[in-house]
Amino acid sequence: MAEQYQVAIIGGGPVGVSLAIDLGMRGIKVAVLERHRDVGRIPKGQGLTFRTLEHFYFWGCVDEIRRARLLPPGYKIGGVLIYDNAMSDYWYPNNEARALLDPFFYEKNERLPQYLTEEVVRARAGELENVTFFWEHTVKNVEQSEDGVTISASSEVWPYEDMEIAADYAVGCDGTRSITNAKQGIERHGTNLGYRMCLTVFKSDELNVALERFGEKTTFLILNERYQGAWQFFGRVGVEAGTFFFHAPVDPDLTPKDTDRVLATMHEAAGMTFDAQFEHLGFWNLAIEVADTYRKNRVFIAGDAAHSHPPYGGHGLNSGLEDVTNLGWKLGAIFEGWGSEALLDTYTEERRPVFLQTGEEVIAGGVQRDGAWLSAHNPERDREDFERAWQQRIEDATKPWPYEVNYQGSSIVVGAEGAPGVHGEYEHPARAGHHLSPCTLTDGSNIYHHLRIDRFTLLALDADEARVAAIIAAADERNIPLTVIHDTAEGDRTKYETGLILIRPDQFVAWAEREGEVDSATLMDTVIARA
Repeated sequence: MAEQYQVAIIGGGPVGVSLAIDLGMRGIKVAVLERHRDVGRIPKGQGLTFRTLEHFYFWGCVDEIRRARLLPPGYKIGGVLIYDNAMSDYWYPNNEARALLDPFFYEKNERLPQYLTEEVVRARAGELENVTFFWEHTVKNVEQSEDGVTISASSEVWPYEDMEIAADYAVGCDGTRSITNAKQGIERHGTNLGYRMCLTVFKSDELNVALERFGEKTTFLILNERYQGAWQFFGRVGVEAGTFFFHAPVDPDLTPKDTDRVLATMHEAAGMTFDAQFEHLGFWNLAIEVADTYRKNRVFIAGDAAHSHPPYGGHGLNSGLEDVTNLGWKLGAIFEGWGSEALLDTYTEERRPVFLQTGEEVIAGGVQRDGAWLSAHNPERDREDFERAWQQRIEDATKPWPYEVNYQGSSIVVGAEGAPGVHGEYEHPARAGHHLSPCTLTDGSNIYHHLRIDRFTLLALDADEARVAAIIAAADERNIPLTVIHDTAEGDRTKYETGLILIRPDQFVAWAEREGEVDSATLMDTVIARA
């Protein structure tokens, strides 16, 4: 008889293991099935956002993440965008505007290779007794019924035995070639930009010295008219060792043996020749895909199984971890008895539009916009026009970052029209469907010290006590876990511009009073999809 779990996670990469942490911290019995015992050593997924570091804070391993970084202490996380090649006179810092986001998040961003992040989250998950790992097991089938999910897997080590486990729900975190998608008939669609790309990992002291001209920078993005907006880019893995990765469009017939041809492409991008010791050479396609749904009854998908894209802008791993946080509290609500099937449906409702816009409008659209810009402006044809257009790019790069994940208009937020997506502005006033910015309470603590991933929080700032009592009563009637924080509407808290804020377990605002009053029963019914 198959051993029974509450949630089975297919895939033990950083997204799957982080989901195990999120669910395990709620006391949910979790199984994780993963083909590989060792983490890979390819330095992908390096840029971890402010928001992602908040996740690690709540999962109890943010300090470990920061200690794992390869960059020297204090080394700045930033990049430059360069025209034509890395020796060009035309370049500017391309992501300094992201530093403007610091006041809107509780944690600062970080940079380290994904394999080090994986080591940290594996260690954290290993501390949770209710999380069981089945390393070196390949999932063969994911089959569900009205009552649960059965997963068949085969051991990759002696004895080569087949096994089955049963679970109430399953989550496929098994990448772009997801067996979960295949067995559940979940299709993916998107834009193929038509380029074959290389990924190299290499060491070069010469390139390390040459790129010092930009100061403390970690990424070097190159726009070459030849590639119509597809980036060539170098990224630092370490500093003293002179270890880099490199992405660029290449000829479709290249193989991992063609290091000389790839090195020539690297020289083109660098604008100089240099010696390089290759550690890895692989290939991928410049394409975006998003699953049609993130849920099929008792089976969910997250991370690359749900959405994949080129490594542009650091959206991959960060998006997958946001999937985890959104799904985690909703599954937790089911097992705690106050959630509903309708609440689980909101996982697709909220998360799919976010990545659909990220992939199609931000990434694919960005490549297409850069391609059009390169076709229109060239210093050899018209230097005056080019420099005017280049100056405009520099000015645009200093403007506030326009990418703001939000669930405005979601069926489980109250008081805001619209639809979930990434188009928004970072603001301190509390807004339904938007991430709550941190603030200092009267006792000197931060509001984030008091938020919990397993409950709603009501922040009451000089609020009417009868109104607060009514919300508490409505939550109690529905067994919704709710913490109430009373404070004054003074000091740092004035920026919220309201006296009552209902905060979801994922730190997004479910309702802010300034956006409209609502009956307490209707409010609590709506935020858990019972309305």
